[in-house]
Amino acid sequence: MADTSEHIVIVGAGAAGLMAARELARASRKVTILEARQRCGGRIHPLPASEFGYAADGGAEFVHGEAPVTRALLREAGLALQEIEGEQWRFDGTKLTRAARDDSHEAELQAVLGDLKDDLTVADFLRLHFAGDNYAPMRHSIERMVEGYDAADPERASTLALRAEWMDGGHAPQARIAGGYCAMIEWMAADCRRHGVTIRLGCVVSAIAEEGGAVMVRCAGGDVQTCNRAIITVPLPLLRDIALPAGARAKLAAANDIGFGNVIKILLRFARPWWRERKADLADMTFLLSDEAIPVWWTRYPEQHPVLTGWFGGPRTAELESLDAQALIDAGLGSLAAVFGLPRDHIARELVASAATNWAHDRFARGAYSWATPRAREAQAILARADGLVLFSGEALYRGRDMGTVEAALASGLETAAAILQR
Repeated sequence: MADTSEHIVIVGAGAAGLMAARELARASRKVTILEARQRCGGRIHPLPASEFGYAADGGAEFVHGEAPVTRALLREAGLALQEIEGEQWRFDGTKLTRAARDDSHEAELQAVLGDLKDDLTVADFLRLHFAGDNYAPMRHSIERMVEGYDAADPERASTLALRAEWMDGGHAPQARIAGGYCAMIEWMAADCRRHGVTIRLGCVVSAIAEEGGAVMVRCAGGDVQTCNRAIITVPLPLLRDIALPAGARAKLAAANDIGFGNVIKILLRFARPWWRERKADLADMTFLLSDEAIPVWWTRYPEQHPVLTGWFGGPRTAELESLDAQALIDAGLGSLAAVFGLPRDHIARELVASAATNWAHDRFARGAYSWATPRAREAQAILARADGLVLFSGEALYRGRDMGTVEAALASGLETAAAILQR
């Protein structure tokens, strides 16, 4: 028989928190979510469709790989996925060309990865196996992928954790949700409420204590929620901002062995798709890579929205630490001007709407997402252990291939709820 008297408080209304709440409420548990922001979603950050012409995402945007939990949830919600199509282009400092799919050392890389038994950092892996000058382009490509795509530091990132990503050549399927990730979050929040979940926004949790077998969750301003169990789903950098009972606090040292990276994301909407006019071959461009200040751009292809999204991930984002949103937009325009050989003012005149987020500056995130070090798996096992009255959940604790993604957050929330229900 379901324990309808058990009250569970969840800290954070991101993907992990909403998924855990939904599962627990469906099992007749009383659930309260305390969310610091004035919206649900966390690092899923909707931007106004009125400004960009569609439901734009200022945070998470793509559904990566197979993502079974995400895809099942979207089917239940009646939300469609659109697979990414088109060509990838590269700017080498002088000219734009279609990005080569194959590397002359690809077979050798795959063979070494396949034989790898002991984990080591990406930087050490490259120094050990691919140190020669002839491997320099491949090393550069791998390091940029680790920094940009995984938001990780090659000097700390786990090679084994990234092996599957490399073994498929970076060609795992990617898709977008019709209506953006915000449509999924809105559906999840509504479904939670339909099952009786209370979602309280603007509640910044400052402390959690245990007393007499009960848990007290205290918010800034003095509000206290008393419950039987608490689940903390906030991003890793925020865990040390919450005063915790001794048992939960003892686990936190393990968090040092899980990486957490930053991303700067810039969206620029133009009056027309001037890049296609500049070069007709770019009509089907999806991704554009370079070594400019903002090194990665993508379009909405096959949709025809005249929007370019800029992306800069990893430890080198610290180079732009002092820039505010407008300065980041200016940096993005400068990067596009260099790539396309146009005056910056010429591009700026076409600008209709813009937005820029340095996720390290976000008060309730302080970065974008997690990545694995060689010791991350042991750390995740410690933090995700479902003992005690205070539990941790979230994308950083998911031990599958999709660590750091929305899929990981959803899967972790699902696992945490299951662990509670099985006890």
